Amino acid sequence: MNTTLLIIVFVALMLLLALLPWMHRAWTERRGSALSQRMPFEDGKEQAPESIEGPKPSDDSVAVATQDQCSNSESHSLRTKISKARGLLSSRLRDIRRGPVGPQVWDQIEELLILADVGVQTTFDTVGRLRQTVEEKEPSEGATLLDLLKKQMIGDLSRDRELKRLASEGRVPVWLFVGVNGVGKTTSIGKVARRFNDDGLRVLLAAGDTFRAAATEQLEQWAETSGSELVRGSEGADPSSVIFDAAEAALARKVDVVLADTAGRLHNKVNLMEELAKVRRVADREPGEVLEVLLVIDATTGQNGLNQAREFSEAVDVTGVVLTKLDGSAKGGIVFAIEQELGLPVKLVGLGEGDRDLVDFDPEQFVEALFGDD
Repeated sequence: MNTTLLIIVFVALMLLLALLPWMHRAWTERRGSALSQRMPFEDGKEQAPESIEGPKPSDDSVAVATQDQCSNSESHSLRTKISKARGLLSSRLRDIRRGPVGPQVWDQIEELLILADVGVQTTFDTVGRLRQTVEEKEPSEGATLLDLLKKQMIGDLSRDRELKRLASEGRVPVWLFVGVNGVGKTTSIGKVARRFNDDGLRVLLAAGDTFRAAATEQLEQWAETSGSELVRGSEGADPSSVIFDAAEAALARKVDVVLADTAGRLHNKVNLMEELAKVRRVADREPGEVLEVLLVIDATTGQNGLNQAREFSEAVDVTGVVLTKLDGSAKGGIVFAIEQELGLPVKLVGLGEGDRDLVDFDPEQFVEALFGDD
């Protein structure tokens, strides 16, 4: 009797287990049907029933809307990042925007630009050209005048900012990073390496600062963090030979680009600048080909960065500027002085401490973030 009962219980359990998947599927389908009538959006709002939905947007309109949202988001992000500089200008911008276009407005604009560290010479040139435009347009409101100023300043930043990656056949692209001590050269190299690795490129870092052991150790850490290779020399070695060896190693290992660090040096020390010129010449010998010589400038130095840029440009034919610490500076106007007085494009700007906070410089977003509406 007991045996028969056990058999019956066992058979019942087996049947129940066999039916469980079917029962679960049926319950899920019923629940899904009920939920489809009121599916929540990501922000928690309920979706309107199909019967009262308006016409669905076309793919093109969705793409345009998405593009506009991205642009607005990027502009808002940059505005937040350079809040220190913007905060310094906001009250003066407000006064100009709300006031009439009278004789006093030109003094206000000059003060605004000099306060932003655009530089005296660049400020006078900018205001002089703006006066000519105003004579033709005859704006009566300060807001319109600021719009004309922004348009002119964006035009002043219309330079080629392409970062060159493709070397001649059989040669290895080399980027040299130069600048005075403490501006963030090694950190900038690490962040660029991170960008390249994110793009799927193989990167080799050359520890050309052989006079400071800490620089090599820092670059080694960035190599590990970014997944890059590293070539280093002994302490006090000839930096030219280290970078040349790096180019040869890159060719043998089929690496896509060499990012070369150099020792920080004062721009007014002739012997050190001559040594840097030698580094550039050697780095440009086969198999290497120097495509970019990027001068790293700390944005917080303001107009002092101009003298640095001038001397380095004469010594090593600088191709562009990396402006670090822009997020912590109230002197963002240095961008205009660098580009107008020296003819050098700002190619990358540092907007934070993160390894992805070194970004391409966008003139339109920058001008709007600095001088745009509150």
